[in-house]
Amino acid sequence: MTDAYSFRTLDVFTDALFGGNPLAVLTDARGLSTEQMERITREFNLSETVFILPPENPALTRRVRIFTPGRELPFAGHPTVGTAFLLAATGMIPLTEGETHIVLEEGVGPVAVTIQVENGAPLSAELTAVQAPEFRSDVPSAKDVAAVLSLNASDVSMGEFAPEAVSCGVPFLIAPLINRDAVSRARLDRAAFERVLSGTWAPEIFLFDVSAATTGGTIGARMFAPDLGIGEDPATGSAAVCLAGYLAKRSPGDGTLRWTVAQGVEMGRPSTLMISAERKNQIVDSVRVAGKSVLVSEGILRVE
Repeated sequence: MTDAYSFRTLDVFTDALFGGNPLAVLTDARGLSTEQMERITREFNLSETVFILPPENPALTRRVRIFTPGRELPFAGHPTVGTAFLLAATGMIPLTEGETHIVLEEGVGPVAVTIQVENGAPLSAELTAVQAPEFRSDVPSAKDVAAVLSLNASDVSMGEFAPEAVSCGVPFLIAPLINRDAVSRARLDRAAFERVLSGTWAPEIFLFDVSAATTGGTIGARMFAPDLGIGEDPATGSAAVCLAGYLAKRSPGDGTLRWTVAQGVEMGRPSTLMISAERKNQIVDSVRVAGKSVLVSEGILRVE
């Protein structure tokens, strides 16, 4: 027997078609098994595919399951932001002018999302990570990080801004590079990745331009995640909130801290991620990521 499921695609962390990070969303995934979801995800072959389900807790908005071509994730940024925008843009949830607040049920727990609304239409969405940043300093040496990225050890920042593993639900190795040129020159060395990072607590690597982060400019960043079946990702919200925690930890004062991240440039899919953190009594209390999305396509998927 063949069943038909409606889907939408959209580009997330952009306001222009064919930029940002593509996302496929099955708007009503009831009746699908985990195995079928895995097969559908491989068919779309995007960084992530989302399956929307009724919430197990009726007080929440929707339950979402998020898959990469390699495995299911408990939490991911661009699927969360994109799904919230889709629910708002297609009339699947009621909107309140100004701000609409929803909560999505994910593997990591309830994820709060604020949707900016103007004239009855969504403008952007911002998620607050369920988990405050968790930090680990037991990471590879600068030489090994550089080897994974096909760079020189001198391209990797050390001292206060040194590599660190951070998780807000999904762990990433945050790799600060000395300038934008080093970020652009990075190329994933699969053999070095297997030797240095594969199977570690934080095998996904998020590199960024530390010179921009320390001067207040737009931060150029990239993300490689071969263990997830993602060679390079054009926009990674779950890594961006980890970066917000990393930077806030090193900031001199408390309060609300904000940065702008540009990702996907080297892939020809420029993305803009707005990240922020709340720091209280020198502790990073919460982290957020926001961005715009655009609807791209809709269709029917046949599943046996």
